[in-house]
Amino acid sequence: QVQLVESGGGSVQAGGSLRLSCAASTYTHSSVCMGWFRQAPGKEREGVAGIDRDGVARYADSVKGRFTISKDNAKNTLYLQMNSLKPEDTAMYYCAADPQRIWVGYLLTGGYYHYWGQGTQVTVSS
Repeated sequence: QVQLVESGGGSVQAGGSLRLSCAASTYTHSSVCMGWFRQAPGKEREGVAGIDRDGVARYADSVKGRFTISKDNAKNTLYLQMNSLKPEDTAMYYCAADPQRIWVGYLLTGGYYHYWGQGTQVTVSS
């Protein structure tokens, strides 16, 4: 069983930055695909960013150029650096992982991930 624990959420003003972290137990990051997803009240969950085992990343169009996904294999930690935050980025952010290779085109599709964290809230005020 893999446990994923997100942290780093909070409240910021528009234009600000936050860095989310996802600490993974058991897994060695180099062998899994991981991603960040978010869900705002009344909206469906959407993929924000994903990274495969080779370090290839994919981003949602809405966050390209503002968000950066990265992972530190030595620390078993996934990160999401979020810059130039907008009110529409307000949501609960979830970390997800899967031990199988996920084609880069599917990195933002939640159904391909087996393990999920509990989420961390991000609120951006205008």
